[in-house]
Parts: sequence; structure tokens; C-alpha cells
Amino acid sequence: MTKENPFIPYRKGNLVIIDGRVNENIVNFLERMGIMAIKTIKCEEVHESISYHPDIVMHPINYNTLIVAPNVFKYYEEKLSRTGIHLIKGEKILSKDYPEDIAYNVGRVYGYGVHNLKYTDEKLLFYLKKEGIDLIHVNQGYTKCSMAIVDETAIITSDYPMYKKMMDYGIDTLLIKPGYIDLEGFNYGFIGGCFGNLSNKDIFISGKLSKHPDEERIYSFFKKYKKNLIFLSDEKIIDIGTIISLYC
Repeated sequence: MTKENPFIPYRKGNLVIIDGRVNENIVNFLERMGIMAIKTIKCEEVHESISYHPDIVMHPINYNTLIVAPNVFKYYEEKLSRTGIHLIKGEKILSKDYPEDIAYNVGRVYGYGVHNLKYTDEKLLFYLKKEGIDLIHVNQGYTKCSMAIVDETAIITSDYPMYKKMMDYGIDTLLIKPGYIDLEGFNYGFIGGCFGNLSNKDIFISGKLSKHPDEERIYSFFKKYKKNLIFLSDEKIIDIGTIISLYC
């Protein structure tokens, strides 16, 4: 039996955790949809470009449990205190230089946790194993950033070694060209950081793919899995570190 993937809520989420720098128009749009938007706080210890990214500082163990880096734990403990979402403080204190910033950036697909396991937070590993998640080692550290989760057995990535590894495990993987995604301070951002699953049918996307050379292939891949894309902006797609949907 396929283990449930918390990055794909089995019913429509009513709370999202989103990059604290997003335009207020996006927050208002989410609220009009009946979704509570929790904007992230800056994690001062990591690189400025990813300092507000949800997938850098937290990981959903399951649908109502988050493991959060000690750097920012108190903020989320206060923000989510009345939501019924359970928080666990991780062990790894994040810092600026790679790989000291990747401990919680684990990709999830089809009951697998995918990461550079040499650097995964030990408490996160414990809880993943407790959930019965099988672990796959890859050399990529920003694994969740690099993985757009389309369906239980389908992802998009621009990381060729990850593509090869996932195909070996029977995951339908669309390989796209790297780049063409904005992330200030880096040459380019990652495809996984541009999306977030609101439900098993609805997927948020941070902007339009009109400047991406694989635009049609990406849209066709989502169409293959009958996904409804919800665009948060008419601007060029940007990496905002995954939109994490929960319900409470």
C-alpha cells in the first residue's frame, strides 16, 4: 500500500505556509479562497535568498505534524498553537554554508523520503522511519527544492542524477532544463520551490512558465495527471521554497 504523502493533502488544505516575502495580493487571494496563510519568518542563519523558504526550515512528517528547525521553532509554535497541528523541534540548527542548510529539505514521493542522507536531521530521520518511509540517498542536498511533486508517483526535476534514481524506483519523472526560474542571489531557482499541492487535484504555482523552454512539456505533464493549476501571479515563475498546505 502506498504511504500517504503529506505534500499531497488527501482533502483540500485550509492553511498554507508560504514565503513571508510574497506580495500581499497573494495572501489576499488565498484568504478569499478560505485558506489561512501563515507567512514565514526569516531564518537569519541561512543564505538571504532562501531565508524565508518553508522547505528549508520545516518538513511535514504527516498531514498534521511538522518538524521545524530550532532556529525558528518558537515563531511557528506561537503561530500554529491553536490549529491542532503538532510541532516537533528538530535537532539540527541551520547555518549559512551548504550543507549546513539542507537538514530538513527532504523530498517525498510514493512512500519514499529522498535526500542526501549524510546531512538529514537525525530527529527527522527517526520520525520518517517511524512513519514507515523508505529512505533513498541522492547526492543532491536541496532535494525538496529540486522536486515538484505532481502525483503520488510523478515528479518534475531538472536534476539529472535525481531523474535517473527516481526512474529506477518506478517514479514517472519529467526531466526539464535547469534555470529559467528566478531566485535572487543564485543563478537560478528550483522547480520544486515554485509549486505546492492544495489537494490531490489542485496545485499552486508561483507564476507563469511563459519564459521556460519546457513550458508545454510541463503543462502536458500536469494535464496527464489531471491536475488543476492555481496561478498565484501573472509574473514569471519564482522559487518561493514550496507552498506547504495543511488542514486544521
